[in-house]
Amino acid sequence: MEWNSNNTFKTYKADMEPKAMMDMALIPNIDPVDIGLGSSEKGSVVPTSKPRKKTMTSVYLKYFETAPDGKTRRCKFCGQSYSIATATGNLGRHLSNRHPGYDKTGDVVTTSSVPQPTTPVIKKSQPQGRAAQVDYDHLNWLLIKWLILASLPPSTLEEKWLANSFKFLNPSIQLWPGEKYKAVFREVFRSMREDVRVSLEQVSSKVSVTLDFWTSYEQIFYMSVTCQWIDENWSFQKVLLDICQVPYPCTGSEIYNTLFKVLKMYNIENKVLSCTHDNSQNAIHACHTLKEDLDGQKVGPFCYIPCAARTLSLIIDDALRTTKPVIAKVREFVQELNASLDISEDFIQLTTAYQEGSWQFPLDASARWSGNYQMLDLVHKAGKSMDAVVRKNEEILGSRILLNVAEKNVANIVHNYLEPFYKVINEICVNNPPTIGMVIVYMDHISDTIATRQTPDWLKSAAEDMAKKLRSYNNQVCNIFIYMTAILDPRIKCELIPEGLNSENYLEEARAHFMRNYYTSHFSSMTSGYSAQDIEDGGSVSFAEEIARKKRRASMSNVADELTQYLSESPAPTKTDVLEWWKVNSTRYPRLSAMARDFLAVQATSVKPEELFCSKGDEIDKQRFCMPHDSTQAILCIKSWTQGGLKLKYKSSEIDYERLMELAAAAAADNISAGFDKKQK
Repeated sequence: MEWNSNNTFKTYKADMEPKAMMDMALIPNIDPVDIGLGSSEKGSVVPTSKPRKKTMTSVYLKYFETAPDGKTRRCKFCGQSYSIATATGNLGRHLSNRHPGYDKTGDVVTTSSVPQPTTPVIKKSQPQGRAAQVDYDHLNWLLIKWLILASLPPSTLEEKWLANSFKFLNPSIQLWPGEKYKAVFREVFRSMREDVRVSLEQVSSKVSVTLDFWTSYEQIFYMSVTCQWIDENWSFQKVLLDICQVPYPCTGSEIYNTLFKVLKMYNIENKVLSCTHDNSQNAIHACHTLKEDLDGQKVGPFCYIPCAARTLSLIIDDALRTTKPVIAKVREFVQELNASLDISEDFIQLTTAYQEGSWQFPLDASARWSGNYQMLDLVHKAGKSMDAVVRKNEEILGSRILLNVAEKNVANIVHNYLEPFYKVINEICVNNPPTIGMVIVYMDHISDTIATRQTPDWLKSAAEDMAKKLRSYNNQVCNIFIYMTAILDPRIKCELIPEGLNSENYLEEARAHFMRNYYTSHFSSMTSGYSAQDIEDGGSVSFAEEIARKKRRASMSNVADELTQYLSESPAPTKTDVLEWWKVNSTRYPRLSAMARDFLAVQATSVKPEELFCSKGDEIDKQRFCMPHDSTQAILCIKSWTQGGLKLKYKSSEIDYERLMELAAAAAADNISAGFDKKQK
């Protein structure tokens, strides 16, 4: 498996078997026995229409054509190839399993339009307006893709009226029973997880992990574990490792044990540099235990970090608590705007007349930061239009949602107070993933804003709570580990580091860490075959070799000072792509760049910021909350892996969905053509 430059990954293609083998089919031919179902499950399988028993081999052979070389036979329906020595009974089983009802299809298909051996999906459209026939296993695989992308459990397909809808289109359609879908999902999950495990074995740098937690409707506590690193091409890589149920009582001990099992299963426990958690006390306890464990094994430095995004979210909740009644009124108004075309047109006309900005519908009415700030923004920028729309449509909206002068004043004050937060959150969401160095700079700016801005008495209590949460965050990130991570951001270095994190002792410790862990270990590959020991050893050598070694020692001294040289240069512009900068400058700083690859993968947030602050998070939370336990791990992991570029795989076979869609489109076109021909007649 290899990783590409678009933050996604792709698998090595499995060794292909000879084309004459049945495994060359586009998808594996799955039956209940193949996926390990017991006899009780077999009984639930929808029966297929079996062909009548054949007594003459010629009846089977007429559905196959012999190759010119006389070595293989090919199915005229799907193009599957078999050795000429294959028993006719096997050919009959192929027809029964892959093409039920083949003996009722009328004339045998012609050879001119038989698909290639790797795409045995669509049967030849029949004459006299007979519609094309599709292999219904392929339909089931398309439904599996739908379930994955929509994050729906297999039980969705057991809904009677969904099955009736398929039967309306084609009475012969046969969906797999629910247990078969679940068994397929479990096997796909195992196959793809193995690909992820193999890919992580090839990662040469340190990795960082992030933790996220939620509780489902079944009151099951889940933890997702995601791994991040920077590859040798200086591309950021990310992969979901697992979604685990944390056993009751879900304390720090249970979280630690569950997390360590995941790291052990992927064999990365010795590669982990950091863990970013969700700020909960149980997660902190688990990470602290993991640090003690790793420190005891002396596998290298390890640090755990609070989520900056969740800290910001909690701080903003403090600021908004005094304006919740006002925001609730505005949200009700916005929901009516989004629901009524007439009212929204009134609003657009009035904002144009009052010159109160241009607004795109539907407006964000979510309860997250993006929606709450939109409510305040509406009051701040379009207060006159809001009043006019409410009065004009008072019979529908009612006067209850009209804001009085005091409420408008509160909304405007909080809007101005939160404007720096709005800018910071936008920056964090745009720079994805944001480096921890830049996030520390943003958080320091927020801290200064809270400390220096004047607030009315009714907002002072909230401001004190906000400052307290920020101090707690700063106390957790003011350490040598975060310092090293920050200075390796070429936009930050020592110049922009907050005062609380900038320390002469930290700089010396960073230099010692660099020399101890990156200078020696990376030296041999940088010195044309000479190790540090070779250069320093004395002995009986020629005068020429003595001169050469003296020059090498001088060169080594310069290289050893890479950190000083790097820090002596001015920081890069803030718009600089950090990974691209290091990719270009890695030849100047060969050892320091190895350290940067490790530390710049450390995450400032435990989740994507946009999932926490924007309405996109509502959809994710709903999917997680509603997913039953027997489907959560497999479906959500498979969804993440396929979105990351990994091919959906069943055992050793990749499922070519692009080809399946092409064949489905071809079948639809054949059906339309057949229907048109019938109508013409």
